[in-house]
Amino acid sequence: MPERAVILVNGVLDQPARIARRLAGWSDALVVAADRGSHHAAALGLRLDAIVGDMDSIGETERAAFERAGVVFEIAPAEKDETDLELALLYALRRGARHMVCIGALGGRLDMTLANVFLLTLPALTGARVELWDGGQTAWLIRPPGDEISGQPGDTLSLIPLGGPACGITTHALKYPLRDETLAPGPARGVSNVLLAERARVDCTEGCLLAVHTPGRA
Repeated sequence: MPERAVILVNGVLDQPARIARRLAGWSDALVVAADRGSHHAAALGLRLDAIVGDMDSIGETERAAFERAGVVFEIAPAEKDETDLELALLYALRRGARHMVCIGALGGRLDMTLANVFLLTLPALTGARVELWDGGQTAWLIRPPGDEISGQPGDTLSLIPLGGPACGITTHALKYPLRDETLAPGPARGVSNVLLAERARVDCTEGCLLAVHTPGRA
């Protein structure tokens, strides 16, 4: 079973050439589209394995072409509690993926962008690594006990609490250190920190942090 998955979402595809370069080492990954996210596959040079969702944005001609290419369809009812991205994440999880990247999950509708970010806190995804890629930026969730960040000195790292306060935060190799501190929703104290080395670390004892890594100074 594939341990990695690329999930294509019907948001804005920013810097497709850059994303394609980032995907160079992902040839073994399962490729899943959340409904109309399938339209991004060609721009990224990807072959789809599956399309998940209610199919309200895929015409019969397109669907027939995908079926001839061997793409698997997992169809959900139009009236459902989950978004197509949520269903695609759960599908990839069932297929064995434990490291997933979501492309096209941001931009366009603000409500969908926010919902897609908060999907990172989905209880079913605990133990999996799920990243949102937007051009050169990467966003992911840091849970206790913490995580390492790879990059270059001068890169930007923002830490934003999701779902409540994040406590016991201690940072290593960041310009503006936190020492066993709490970040609460609302104040923007964790935004725009700076890496001092190729590897930094954020320790956390309670809560969740959205980490956003931007190459260079944002």
